[in-house]
Amino acid sequence: MYIKLFYIFITIMLLVINKKTFSSCLMLGTGKYKNLQEAQESIVASEAAIVTVAIRRAQRAKIMGQSNLIDGLNWNKLWLLPNTAGCKTAEEAIRVASLGKEIAKRLGQVNNNFIKLEVIPDPKYLLPDPIGTLKAAEYLVQRNFTVMPYINADPVLAKQLENIGCSTVMPLASPIGSGNGLQNKLNIQIIIENSNIPVIVDAGIGAPSEACHVMELGASGVLLNTAIAKSSKPRLMAEAMKHSIISGRMAYLAGRMNKSSTASPSSPLYGMLNT
Repeated sequence: MYIKLFYIFITIMLLVINKKTFSSCLMLGTGKYKNLQEAQESIVASEAAIVTVAIRRAQRAKIMGQSNLIDGLNWNKLWLLPNTAGCKTAEEAIRVASLGKEIAKRLGQVNNNFIKLEVIPDPKYLLPDPIGTLKAAEYLVQRNFTVMPYINADPVLAKQLENIGCSTVMPLASPIGSGNGLQNKLNIQIIIENSNIPVIVDAGIGAPSEACHVMELGASGVLLNTAIAKSSKPRLMAEAMKHSIISGRMAYLAGRMNKSSTASPSSPLYGMLNT
């Protein structure tokens, strides 16, 4: 019985992106931690299978001879998701994406062609450029990248990206690092309803309850960074997020009860003794 329940649980939490299967619906970023040890401990506690790293930051650390989180993680257990953070144009993002593939190869992930595509010209609110994102995505898809674009919660754009061959869409819940939670609920619901590819909610989640809510809507996964890195106890928050993702996914699959405008007794009224 316990073995059967274990396999059911594992199946529930599987995430498939471009025919590659991952054991967790939670993805983690690697920025903003106080130190490398804190980042490493949080990643382990989260049991995330996919970790995203800014290619430009990784390259800069290498050039400067600084300690690099990439060197301190077990890439036999983790899958690298390079990202194009810091790129303001489609052309920049395309160039940086190619560097990401080379980094993955050096880690032994020869067949890793994943890229988290970010094209962000806006320095204040860090909102993604829809036109630049679509342009870069189309180019990278044609060159066999598994493209995972970071976008505003725009259902039309999400469908366009799916139609040109992106492997996921990654709409923001609210601006990056804001911790404002799910501010685009209706649009994200529409994206999930219309999508035939995984929908990974990325940016703005600040608490486990918010991550759980996203998964209850039917999202395929959540990508987090600041909510964990800037908490008082990142390792503990990472573990809390892990459980919230699991809980939200199970609740979605179980199916929520219907709401009612009136009360309904939990105990049946028939068969009651008259007093």
